[in-house]
Amino acid sequence: MRQALPALLLAVSSLALAQEGANRLATRPGLEIGGQLAYYDYKEPNFAEIKGNRLGIVASGTVVGGSLFERLDVRASYGSLDYQGSGSASGVPDLILETRAVAGFDWALKGATLSPYTGLGYRYLYDDLTGYSSTGAAGYRRYSHYFYIPVGLTLRADLGSWVLAPTVEYDFFVQGKQKSMLSDVNPTFSNPINTQNYGNGYRLYLMFERDTLTVGPYLHYWHIQNSDVQPIGGGLFGLEPENYTREYGLELRFRF
Repeated sequence: MRQALPALLLAVSSLALAQEGANRLATRPGLEIGGQLAYYDYKEPNFAEIKGNRLGIVASGTVVGGSLFERLDVRASYGSLDYQGSGSASGVPDLILETRAVAGFDWALKGATLSPYTGLGYRYLYDDLTGYSSTGAAGYRRYSHYFYIPVGLTLRADLGSWVLAPTVEYDFFVQGKQKSMLSDVNPTFSNPINTQNYGNGYRLYLMFERDTLTVGPYLHYWHIQNSDVQPIGGGLFGLEPENYTREYGLELRFRF
């Protein structure tokens, strides 16, 4: 009996350590709050480009039940950007608000965990080009709405005191709505709402997790095709041209 007790305690301790190790590689429940420092580049080929540095705040809440998880993400990002097109301008206010709801599951492997997920996403962008560029061209305000379906995969691997957690995501573009305040340029113009039906996006994260800290670089990418054509007044028509958006930076989050 005296020999069996230490053996039982050792077995229980080994099982507890194994479960703890497995939990380190599972999706982590709780609330995370943090920030982003990024560089942003929006380009309409042969027409215009808006680029510069951004600061952002991020938050997410995750609920875990067994191997299943649900997560709600929100972020706000702001930049005072540079415009190049019909002349040049600086200090362009540019705001992104985004929210996503996703669900997935953890698939435990030897020394790693794979976590596929999918859900729904909404991205809002506002930029204010009112005023005049270096050539005297007048600008206007733009409101952008993207609806998309994220489909992603996170891998968690044990690095000792850290957990490596890269994520690859493809964003199926559902639809975009672009409102252009052309009356800022000419009061006789309407403010058309153009619909975008074709495009796609990608996201890449290379995150490192330790205790309550998550940190690492990220990349967001969008490619959106030409929108439909809408009348703007005076027998003229307008569309939202094909465009590319690249945002890459560093993200830091704390878990509570």
